[in-house]
Amino acid sequence: MRPAIIGICGAHSASGKTTYAALLLRNLRGWGAIKYTRTALYSSIVDDSEILSEKGKDTRIFLDAGAERVLWVQSPPSELGEVLPLAVERLSDLKGIIVEGNSAVEFLRPDIIVFIFGSDPGEIKESARGLLEEADVIVTESEASPVAREKVRSFCKSPEGKDLFIRYVREMIERKEQIKSSLARNAVDGKISCPCARKIARDLAVSDKEVGEVANKLGIKITDCELGCF
Repeated sequence: MRPAIIGICGAHSASGKTTYAALLLRNLRGWGAIKYTRTALYSSIVDDSEILSEKGKDTRIFLDAGAERVLWVQSPPSELGEVLPLAVERLSDLKGIIVEGNSAVEFLRPDIIVFIFGSDPGEIKESARGLLEEADVIVTESEASPVAREKVRSFCKSPEGKDLFIRYVREMIERKEQIKSSLARNAVDGKISCPCARKIARDLAVSDKEVGEVANKLGIKITDCELGCF
């Protein structure tokens, strides 16, 4: 089972993705980080400490924040399917991984997706709208959230908002890891029955929908569902 993955994406460049990735790394010891940069022609996974530690690089910020290890993935979006799983595998012994970069988050389907708005909540790249729809947590400049949707929590970029954000993400990590463990224990040949999945939801006091979402990300199929719960 892969480690917990948190994806950090944003409405546009300079929205604050690196800031919030570093904030999480300062509060989640034993975690690593993957920085994704889009390129036109080549793919690479950079793990050279001298390059990663260069002043001004986002990877240096991650290391200074306490990341256990950092990888810099450079790739055209079309080749992410080859290079990104290799990067995740290299960090699979860690407690978890923070992944920054819209295309990387879209490909990986992380356990938790954090979407960062910039100063103008109306400014959002068209390519980022799908990620906004998938987000579990939204961060904005002010208390007022530009999105009102069930399941999504919104936090502002104030010191108090950051504290609440960290607390909430910690709770989400613990809950989703419990769901993942229960599903893995009960699945047979990549399948689990609807009654068993519903029992997991009851035992953990979570919704059927959340169990279904985690099962989907794990590639576990829920069978014999007669009530439409999943």
